[in-house]
Amino acid sequence: MRNILITGCNGQLGRAVNRIMADNSEYQLVNTDVAQLDITDIDRVMAFAREIKPYAVVNCAAHTNVNGCERDKDNAFRINVLGARNLGIASQETGAKMFQISTDYVFSGNTDKHYREFDQVDPKSVYGITKLQGERAVEQFSSRYFILRTAWLYGEGNNFVKTMLKLSESNDTVQVVNDQHGTPTYSMELAKLIAYLLPTENYGVFHATCEGECSWAQFAVEIFRLAGKSTVVEGISTQEYEKKFPGQADRPAYSVLDNYMLEMTTDFKFSSWEKAVAEYMKTL
Repeated sequence: MRNILITGCNGQLGRAVNRIMADNSEYQLVNTDVAQLDITDIDRVMAFAREIKPYAVVNCAAHTNVNGCERDKDNAFRINVLGARNLGIASQETGAKMFQISTDYVFSGNTDKHYREFDQVDPKSVYGITKLQGERAVEQFSSRYFILRTAWLYGEGNNFVKTMLKLSESNDTVQVVNDQHGTPTYSMELAKLIAYLLPTENYGVFHATCEGECSWAQFAVEIFRLAGKSTVVEGISTQEYEKKFPGQADRPAYSVLDNYMLEMTTDFKFSSWEKAVAEYMKTL
């Protein structure tokens, strides 16, 4: 049985990978979070990898608090860059395949066109910068890598869907940003892609989101519709939101990703974001 090292196993994606691969008899999942494996410690990472000799490493660990990254740049660097680097080095030494999860925030968002994998990167936030540096560290130290850029991820854990539903319990109207566009992506959909790519040699950088696009306000409207809520969504601009909640990190205004490399090299298809969120809502 082949060992698959999962970091960040208690996060939304880590849990989804466990659910997708629960019945796969070919692989043994070795689940770790920071208590079991501090990915920022190169010596611990190397010792752990040498012990379990993984067939693949799936790095679901990340500092994803966008505003928190701005406040604590060093910690963002340690987790998003050094952690990815350390796992890349360990993967290379043990011959493991490496899955690095990245983000639409590596792009500026100053466009009205879908981003493809080879488009110019230009992150505007510490989160985006460190995730891009993490990509480059994996590319530098690992020769068998899958870099998966996803966006607006939600699943088992704290997320936008649950936040909206909680707000609807005590508010007839909620204000949601309507000038940031992207693609909500269900963690189970991304986990399916990881399981799909796992046995392959189809390495490289892939955009990996559900199909379609919307604004955060449109996402909220669909959430309330599916939940049978009468809560009204009032769309506001990013500028208005920042006046109410100052100290926000820069976020891309338009960061819809085109899953171009998946379309060109595989037959894998993501669900539409509307279908995926409907599936997720059934689990709540």
